[in-house]
Amino acid sequence: MPRVVVLGGSIGGLTAALVLRDAGCDVRVYERSSAALQARGAGIAALDATLRYLTERGGRRRADVCSATNWIRFLRPDGGTLHEQRHRYLFSSWNTIYRSLLEEFDPDRYLLGREVTAFGPAGDQVRVTLADGVAADADLLVCADGVSSLARARLLPEVSPSYSGYVAWRGTLPEQALAAATRRLLGDAITYQVIKDSHVLVYPIPGPGGALTAGDRLVNFVWYVNVAEGGDLDQLMTGRDGLRRAVSLPPGAASQRAVTAMRQAAMTEFARPIAEVVTGVAEPFVQVVYDIAVPRMVFGRTCLIGDAAFAVRPHAAAGTARAAADGWALADALIASGGDVPTALAGWERQQLALGRALFARCRDIGDSSQFGGTFRPGDQRLIFGLYGPGN
Repeated sequence: MPRVVVLGGSIGGLTAALVLRDAGCDVRVYERSSAALQARGAGIAALDATLRYLTERGGRRRADVCSATNWIRFLRPDGGTLHEQRHRYLFSSWNTIYRSLLEEFDPDRYLLGREVTAFGPAGDQVRVTLADGVAADADLLVCADGVSSLARARLLPEVSPSYSGYVAWRGTLPEQALAAATRRLLGDAITYQVIKDSHVLVYPIPGPGGALTAGDRLVNFVWYVNVAEGGDLDQLMTGRDGLRRAVSLPPGAASQRAVTAMRQAAMTEFARPIAEVVTGVAEPFVQVVYDIAVPRMVFGRTCLIGDAAFAVRPHAAAGTARAAADGWALADALIASGGDVPTALAGWERQQLALGRALFARCRDIGDSSQFGGTFRPGDQRLIFGLYGPGN
């Protein structure tokens, strides 16, 4: 089986590294960060593909890393229930999933502080050059370096992020910080409120250290807000340190003016329980919602996976699941080909391009229906999370 270098050690890169190692590949992960990764305040819906390695090979139960809700609920402005339906979701935090996967990988092969500055073909291999000048050869380079992928920029300079027209305000706060009535209302549901050209969702995720007991968890919110490209977006994404960030403002970085305006709007627009969550978060953060879709994922013995290939809007809650699915499919293709990298990549690319394109279109349509079309409706089954389709 081939020698593999994985560029990027986030959830998608880690999953790929794990399944490729298990398939018999000699795998090293190069992560440019000098310390283990951390995404403060990021909650995620835990779809099957995201959890697959942990549950099938990591000895975890879903209940070990996820909180669960049994209802989808939409609130009216007065806090009453507009619509509800039984549907079970699992939620986790980015940190919980990342740490759990990292525990399964060989620490001496997860190499921190390794910034890849160049790569290219070297005979029937691919040569990777690091910032310190050290070079390494591999049979396969898997680029999992995310939405701001330098690998994608090198391989497909014509593909650039396209701004969707809106951002996501996000954040978490301890469940115990909420009023008892609010905890009861929100504790067993993903709770939505739809307002003009926008919607917000709130759900529980594991607390610090992975706490899953009701009352010890965190409550996560995501609020999609239209922001005009140009001056308005520039102003929002310029943090209190004066730096203009392209993709996200981390917790504590948003200007006080922006945070105050967001909280005031929440108090005006939302039902009291949702407003309590949104305004109670000490350090909300902002992520710009981009569209990125590549025409191809394979370049000789190099491939793009996860957000490096398709950055999809978050409305199917399937970004981490799709990245994981890319890794599993790649391992399956290598096993089926007997380790023949070009043969494996050819079939893998056709399959994963189709998945990425379908998910990209679905998420774009859901987002546009909320933010611009006015057709985001409670009870619409297309809103059910899923990688391959609603609920799937």
